[in-house]
Order: sequence, then C-alpha cells, then structure tokens
Amino acid sequence: MKTTVPQWLAHGLVTVLVVAASLAVYDRLVLRPALVVGVVDVAEVYRAKEAEFTRILTQTSSEEDRQKALSMVRVFAQRLPAALDELPRECGCLVLLKTAVAGPTPNTVDLTARLRRKVEAP
Repeated sequence: MKTTVPQWLAHGLVTVLVVAASLAVYDRLVLRPALVVGVVDVAEVYRAKEAEFTRILTQTSSEEDRQKALSMVRVFAQRLPAALDELPRECGCLVLLKTAVAGPTPNTVDLTARLRRKVEAP
C-alpha cells in the first residue's frame, strides 16, 4: 500500500503530539516533584524546646513540676527522630538541614514549622 505525503504528515504530527504529551506528563509527575527540596532548622526547634524546659525548671520549685519538665523532654526526644523520618514521606521531597543549603531556590520548601507542630505535645 502506497502512502501519500499528507498521510506521512499526519502520522508525523500524531507522533510529535504523543511525544510532547508524554514529555509534559513526565515533567509534571516525575521530574518537578524530584526537584523539590525541603529544609528544616532542627537547631531552632531544639533551642525553643530547650528554652521552654529551662524556663519551667527555673520558675518552679515543686518536684512535680520538675518531673513534668523531665517527662516533656523525654517525649520531645522520642518525637523528634520520628517527626524527622515522617517529613520526607509527607512532602514527597528530599529533606535537608537548613544549614546544609547554601541559599534558597524556588524549589526549596521550609518545613521547620511543620516539624515544630509534630514535636509539640498534644
């Protein structure tokens, strides 16, 4: 069967459209999410909890309040690693320490507030 030039042109256009659509889907679903980097300032979260702990210990004189503060520290120590493990799964991105990133980019997401909410007592 002999094909004419317009059939070749039609097949070529269909091929170009399929390839362009495939590349666009790949870009949106695979490439762009992989470029997102989450940053978290663990030191800031740690310092805030440390300040809260210090304030509780210095403002109280009862043994019950001291035990409550120590319990708060234990809970924080257990929640922090778990929260850091959950962050990459939740955002679907690579999570780095904020100090490891030289400068922000349009693909950088600050996850410090989310980490802070995760380690706070309910």
